[in-house]
Amino acid sequence: MELALVIAVVVIALAFDYTNGFHDAANAIATSVSTRALTPRVALGMAAAFNFLGALAGTEVAETVGKGIINTPSGKHGLVIVIAALIGAITWNLITWYFGLPSSSTHALIGGLVGAGLASTSTVLWSGIVDKVVIPMVLSPAVGFLGAFLLMVGILWLFRRSNPGKTTRGFRMAQSLSAAAMALGHGLQDAQKTMGVIFLALVTTGHAQQTDGIPLWVKISAATAISLGTYSGGWRIMRTLGRRIIHLDPARGFASEAISAAVLYVMAIGLHAPVSTTHTITSAVMGAGATKRLSAVRWGVAKGIVTAWVLTIPAAGLVAAAVYGLAHLILE
Repeated sequence: MELALVIAVVVIALAFDYTNGFHDAANAIATSVSTRALTPRVALGMAAAFNFLGALAGTEVAETVGKGIINTPSGKHGLVIVIAALIGAITWNLITWYFGLPSSSTHALIGGLVGAGLASTSTVLWSGIVDKVVIPMVLSPAVGFLGAFLLMVGILWLFRRSNPGKTTRGFRMAQSLSAAAMALGHGLQDAQKTMGVIFLALVTTGHAQQTDGIPLWVKISAATAISLGTYSGGWRIMRTLGRRIIHLDPARGFASEAISAAVLYVMAIGLHAPVSTTHTITSAVMGAGATKRLSAVRWGVAKGIVTAWVLTIPAAGLVAAAVYGLAHLILE
């Protein structure tokens, strides 16, 4: 029975990784597609490839998710908690995808872990959540908005006397690089969260130790799942991020992607913090767009997105708690 639950955790975790890929495909490429720097299929192929490479580039975020959110009990009970957390996260991903809202798969997963942990009376590591989740959750969008705004102001000043047509073509080409950097950062952040959950399941059943590194098969399977999900595309969210917030030009698209990628790298490699790629790129798009004029940003759309951000952790947590209560009765 325990082995069957381990296999179920791996399968459900990879399903979550796949939904993460198509839910967050827009993060890496929506701006490039909306400015016509890349065609949709080329952009998706590029994003999938760089997601895969980014997923294999480190394990810092995976270790934070696997060790720093909750202490799960060993054996079957711990596996039920992990399954409930994953189902809570997947449910919220599908709801926000349906409505085209770019919410955070990261915070859905963390909300699921916390909700299932509280329902099971497991130890929730609140200090780790504050340091590695709450503070970065507030910091990364703020840095994304301000960084993109300032970078775009600098671009406008540097190219103020340049030929508009040549400048636009140049930034359209530069967006190929910034989109690739964003996709690499997305893999570095989001695929590692699935690795962390699978590692957590292995630790609870004694198949791995907390001091062990992430097994290679876990890295490759998580990297593959998120890449396939990304290639399948998340068109509903892509429309929201690429056009509904603001109609971007190539220069503003480049500024948004470049700043977002930088934030993701610093948070993953420097701080080992699982931040939201969605929050970061959405805020950067708003920041770059605000350099036109504040009214150019559709703040009504932005308000709906922020509402989804606020609801993500508690909503995923409530679903996970309910799933845990049902699974606890059936499986234990």
